[in-house]
Amino acid sequence: MKYFITGATGFVGGEIVRQLVSAGHEVRAIVRDPQKAQWMNELGVKLYKGDVTDKESMRTAMTGVDGIFHVAGWYKIVERNKGEAHAVNVKGTKNVLELMRELKIPKGVYTSTCAVFSNTYGKTVDETYRFSGKYATTYERTKGEAHRIAEDLIKQGLPLVIAQPGMVYGPDDTSAVRASLIDFLKGKLPAIPARSVMHWAHVEDIARAHIAMMEKGRTGEAYIISGERSTVVDMYRLAAKISGAKMPMILSDGILLFMSKLSRPFDRWLPDTFTSEGLVTVAGLSYLADDSKARRDLGFNPRPIREGWTETVQHEMKLLGM
Repeated sequence: MKYFITGATGFVGGEIVRQLVSAGHEVRAIVRDPQKAQWMNELGVKLYKGDVTDKESMRTAMTGVDGIFHVAGWYKIVERNKGEAHAVNVKGTKNVLELMRELKIPKGVYTSTCAVFSNTYGKTVDETYRFSGKYATTYERTKGEAHRIAEDLIKQGLPLVIAQPGMVYGPDDTSAVRASLIDFLKGKLPAIPARSVMHWAHVEDIARAHIAMMEKGRTGEAYIISGERSTVVDMYRLAAKISGAKMPMILSDGILLFMSKLSRPFDRWLPDTFTSEGLVTVAGLSYLADDSKARRDLGFNPRPIREGWTETVQHEMKLLGM
């Protein structure tokens, strides 16, 4: 088959590319700088210069394909460059999906997130849940808006499947998950939230689920692909056991909220997680979503955290020379 993908240079998108090529598919990818994506050239991926925020830059690459994977997204705790999140997550999604409709592409998979449910406060929700409050972060808000765009186009007949990952981890992650793990291994992670809990799945399993959605997912449906439930504290306890690194302080929600007020004047110099917005975000955070539908319909079967997180921690230790 011939597939088009956005976000191919990212963590999840890159793994989808590798698995598609390994399975013998022809892959086209839109990238802002082809010179920085030479590893895909070596795999035989056809690269096109363009950007999801520029609809016409994608038209040639998308023409004549059998399916699209729209994986590109802005994913940060804090938006330092105002407007970037909306341009990528909202405008970019609208551009890709409208172009998919114009070109009459037979099927697409859009990467949304369990974060569109916002903080579930300990409740486990499924694909039918709709959040109606005020989103806590720019990421949640813009991905929530993009999710609604996708649903609206589905109602108009777009043959789209929506993927909703939880917390994705694995070697060479590009998010704050890896940055925090590296700080932990170096003894530079000062604290972690006591009550934050979410579902975790390895990037290879997330990519495999995306491909399963393309091959056998029902158009018009959303599939949560969230993985095993774990607190942040338990993730780091396991990392400490694997690495021998010292556990950071475990802070209550009250202390995190107090720290957020103190940190506000220093936000521009702080890592995202420890800015005033970041500290409020992680205090008592729970992204809990039931992936039983994907397990039943797609055969989604992510590896246990103990296995995948051990591999991830050992990989980063090796890179650090530990």
